[in-house]
Amino acid sequence: MSTESQDVDDLKDRVTNFLRRNFPQIQMHGGSAAIQNLDRETGEVTILLGGACSGCGISPMTIQAIKTRMVKEIPEINEVHAETGMGGDSMGGGSGGMSPSFPGETSDDDEDGSDEGPQAPF
Repeated sequence: MSTESQDVDDLKDRVTNFLRRNFPQIQMHGGSAAIQNLDRETGEVTILLGGACSGCGISPMTIQAIKTRMVKEIPEINEVHAETGMGGDSMGGGSGGMSPSFPGETSDDDEDGSDEGPQAPF
């Protein structure tokens, strides 16, 4: 194994451990975080948040926290891209996929006019 591939593997391990150590709530809430791409030369990493993170109303805040903290804690990382796997941009919106819904929000599908309030997520 070359030194370069060992360095990349070491960096991948450190990014993975960073996510596990700093963001255990992702897994505790049914989500997942995985490295989609890592370029050691440019210092860019792309993280894919999946599971319950897709469509979660607080995933933009989680993404921002990951971006801010990872570049501070892992010197080789210069830029973090994160996606929720919804086919949109790095903040979980964009084209394709579903839009996140918010408590109390009504949709045009409520033709019978009944408003029973938001449904619990469990």
